[in-house]
Amino acid sequence: MNTGATPPTPLLRESFIELSARERARALLDAGTFRELLGPFDRIESPWLPMQGIVCQADDGAVIARGTIDGEPAVVAAIESAFQGGSIGEVSGSKIAAALELALRDCERGRIVRPVVLFETGGVRLQEANLGLAVIAEIQAAIVALRRHVPVVGVIAGMVGCFGGMSLAAALCSYLVVTKQGRLGMNGPEVIEQEAGIDELDASDRRRVWQLIGGEQRAATGLADTLTEDDSSAVRNAVRHAFAQGVPSAHRSEQVDTYLARLAQIDPATVTPESMRAVFGSQARNPSKEDA
Repeated sequence: MNTGATPPTPLLRESFIELSARERARALLDAGTFRELLGPFDRIESPWLPMQGIVCQADDGAVIARGTIDGEPAVVAAIESAFQGGSIGEVSGSKIAAALELALRDCERGRIVRPVVLFETGGVRLQEANLGLAVIAEIQAAIVALRRHVPVVGVIAGMVGCFGGMSLAAALCSYLVVTKQGRLGMNGPEVIEQEAGIDELDASDRRRVWQLIGGEQRAATGLADTLTEDDSSAVRNAVRHAFAQGVPSAHRSEQVDTYLARLAQIDPATVTPESMRAVFGSQARNPSKEDA
């Protein structure tokens, strides 16, 4: 029976945020090229968590995949937020550091490998604090070494965000792709409330939290390069676009004097999302518009 009603439009968008780490890595690589290294069946897991009564995950919450992006060799390191909040321990961090170091070795031999890190982490795993901090430093060093040869692209999609030492790793990336739902900060809202009090930040005020450290704010203030929709195709295109731009003439972490001058214009006692945009936003690059 024909009622004359217009059939519903099929949903074509695939949420990137709702994908697991393994699915995210697969979504970024060219179709049919995904190949996982040290996967769950290799059972490279934390030796420390069982001592504290915590059930391990066979891949320790880090997925390393090789494949191609636009036909070029690539490696994707994806952090699984569903395991221990994406925290970085000895094994998961070592997998990421080793993947980047192997990509660096290839680049130094003239075989360029495109590196992507999918950040979804609260930072170091407290149960493995010293070991986790050490391996985060290795990740950071690998990013700095790699970005001399090839852009290092980071993605912060949500919902955990990127905090702690891994926020510094994200800041070292050549290009940072974020969604509106993503968050980026040195300390998470709960930590700030706990240490500085609710007057400093009410972690339950979700609107305020996203105004301060959400993906849209980070892109508007130049601390992220591309703001994209929560859609697998959109994220994939943003990553491809980042690589197409090549190595930037100066990375953010190399512009120390510029950022110190901007910070000097900010009064910590009265800082607001609007004041941050006024100082940082007026000078921020917007690659999605300039280079489109």
